[in-house]
Amino acid sequence: MISNRKLFLSALGLAVAACAKPFIPARITPSTALYEASLREYQAGKWDNAILGFEKLTLDLPARDTLLSRSHWYLGMAHFRNKQYILAGQSLQRLTEAFPDDSLADDALFEAGRAYRRLWRKPVLDPQYGQLALTTFRTLLALYPNTPRATEVNAQIAELEQMFATKDYEVGMHYLRRRAYDSAIIYFQDVVATYPNTPRARDAYLRLAEAFTAIRYRDDAREVCATLRARYAGDADVLEACGPAPAAATTPVP
Repeated sequence: MISNRKLFLSALGLAVAACAKPFIPARITPSTALYEASLREYQAGKWDNAILGFEKLTLDLPARDTLLSRSHWYLGMAHFRNKQYILAGQSLQRLTEAFPDDSLADDALFEAGRAYRRLWRKPVLDPQYGQLALTTFRTLLALYPNTPRATEVNAQIAELEQMFATKDYEVGMHYLRRRAYDSAIIYFQDVVATYPNTPRARDAYLRLAEAFTAIRYRDDAREVCATLRARYAGDADVLEACGPAPAAATTPVP
């Protein structure tokens, strides 16, 4: 009896699915009805249908229609939820470009940056989309300095800068292990100059001290060690690499 009931419910589900009408945006008018229908598809997690509906709206709505910016928003977010990150970023950036004063403009740039960020998962990968994400977040802060998302944006920027610093640092380590000290120094110097506030900058300074000492560039090594002591006072690794600070010279009493 239970088995028959399961079969009945399964057959009923298939019948309902078969009777469900396909989502065809071209058949839904007026635009307000299409917007509401597309929003229902979005809220139901039917990303492909939502994309079809909102994409048509972004193409058909007049420039001053109040639904246009919202259609760009939901189109971009539907692409994001569907893991189509390039299309998501592009769609969301169009919102900011077309409606820079809209209340969603800063949110759209933030989500665009997050979309591009998803395409650069590890420092060893091609950083093209990481750079695009970083540029997008910095543009957001430049255009909307009072955005409520400032804390989140700065956190995203810090993570990306650490990844870029790590990418250069690992290249420097590649050369350092092979005793190609001049090449290693170039990369470590780039880390400390370009990403001075990242945790990786400390590591790059330590490796600079190591490289300069290895090739007997004593003045450069002393300068790096002075910077290390000033920036990372009390750090055990700094003490091991550079030793204690030299005693201050005293003027003899006549």
